[in-house]
Amino acid sequence: MNKKTIKDIDVKGKKVLVRVDFNVPLSKENKEEIADDARIRAAIPTIDYLLENGACVILMSHLGRPKGENNADFSLKPVANWLENHYGEKFHFLASDFVVDDKVKDEVKNLNSGDLALLENTRFVKGETKNDESFAKELASLADIYVNDAFGTSHRAHSSNVGVASLLPSAVGLLIEKEIDIMGKALEDPEHPFVAILGGAKVSDKIGVIDNLINKVDTILIGGGMAYTFLKAQGKEIGKSLLEEDKMDLSLDLIKKAKANNVEILLPIDTVIADEIKAGAETQIVDIDNIPVDKEALDIGPKTAEMFAEKIKNAKTVVWNGPMGVFEIKEFSNGTNEVAKALADSSAITIVGGGDSALAIEMAGLKDKITHVSTGGGASLEFLEGKTLPGIAAIEDK
Repeated sequence: MNKKTIKDIDVKGKKVLVRVDFNVPLSKENKEEIADDARIRAAIPTIDYLLENGACVILMSHLGRPKGENNADFSLKPVANWLENHYGEKFHFLASDFVVDDKVKDEVKNLNSGDLALLENTRFVKGETKNDESFAKELASLADIYVNDAFGTSHRAHSSNVGVASLLPSAVGLLIEKEIDIMGKALEDPEHPFVAILGGAKVSDKIGVIDNLINKVDTILIGGGMAYTFLKAQGKEIGKSLLEEDKMDLSLDLIKKAKANNVEILLPIDTVIADEIKAGAETQIVDIDNIPVDKEALDIGPKTAEMFAEKIKNAKTVVWNGPMGVFEIKEFSNGTNEVAKALADSSAITIVGGGDSALAIEMAGLKDKITHVSTGGGASLEFLEGKTLPGIAAIEDK
């Protein structure tokens, strides 16, 4: 990796401003409780490294979409409580409706090496998402060094990443370093056979990924709602299944392109159908040629799951992005769970690109058995598309 990392810089006695991704889900019952603290835990190695090496660490993150104004529902207070429990007296929550004001600046001046602080939700300020220079300057005024460890927001150019990086000496944290190293190697120099599993609702969301991977992989397994556009384009009856009619020609072009590159594309051979998407729905398994006109296909069937698992078993590198069906509902979760299990049992390098696939792995309790579960949904998708992520591009080169 050619970007500076925190190991390339001397942080002793310095104030280090760190962009983290603490956009955590809050409990529906109690907005002050965190439903899943995985994103906070993922940032701990970077925070600890900086503290142990004599830095004073100031964390910043967004939470939800407060639309540029202070809104108590989106306060980082629950995260502050978590950090206080974890770090004790060395932790300080610098709460301000304006994120940075004179009081916050004074508090930061009084912090010492080994202290840890958290600013309020960066999106309380309108300029954050517009990469407003004046807000970036306010943030940068607090520190000597900037570190980006929020992979999940690195595909956006905001004040708290791209803006600040242009004003302070910069580096990436351990989490981003890991993301780039593992995903980067898989895309640039993979061990073969290389299998990509793509799911999710729409072909349109995955065009860039398929386009980028078609030159790198040996096999592409397609499930989820997007599979039915491919199947319909090949003349199959898909009933009431999800269809992007305007992408049918494109899906045929992608199949042609894959053939020309000797890449195998596998589509479902059987499917789970129902009248409607709801828990407790009556389901039936049918071969792909037998989808009734009035039914909807909502998950890959067992024969497809077995075919996909066989391909995964023989792979040396596997990248998975997007579920195989409506996995949040038990009746349509089997395909996604079987793919998750096949990845967990595989001896390949296995990479799960954020979002729903990461959630599925988490729900199945298999996260520890995967080489790398990406922390960024949109960011990992754009990375798999081969795009440059502005939040990482802005960091100084080694």
